[in-house]
Amino acid sequence: MTFHADEVAANLERAEQSIRAARDQVADGYYDFAASRAYYAAFYAATAALLSENVNMTKHSGVIASVHQRFVKTKKLNEEHGKNLNWLFELRSIGDYGATAHVSQSDAERAIQVAESFLNAIKPVIKRQ
Repeated sequence: MTFHADEVAANLERAEQSIRAARDQVADGYYDFAASRAYYAAFYAATAALLSENVNMTKHSGVIASVHQRFVKTKKLNEEHGKNLNWLFELRSIGDYGATAHVSQSDAERAIQVAESFLNAIKPVIKRQ
């Protein structure tokens, strides 16, 4: 077990909760907020994976770059998961800061699927640590 075992578990739980919250937001028609929650699900999962390697980062750009360096380039995650993490980050920016631009229902629904796929791909990476 890693030094950050409690933090890894807490981040995985937050990821699961964020996916549930994103589904609720879509059901209520809040697509911007759903996209943000979906991104955060992936962010928490990525943070958990990095913590399992005793890497503690808080900046979003650093977490994303580290996921590409430590997991995508080493083939622990496939390239599609890396691209999806980037897309979720971009979509979250629209949802959170888009002013007149908004996330569509289909993009919000896809974001949830992508985030869930990312979380499911991260879990075995963490278990191998």
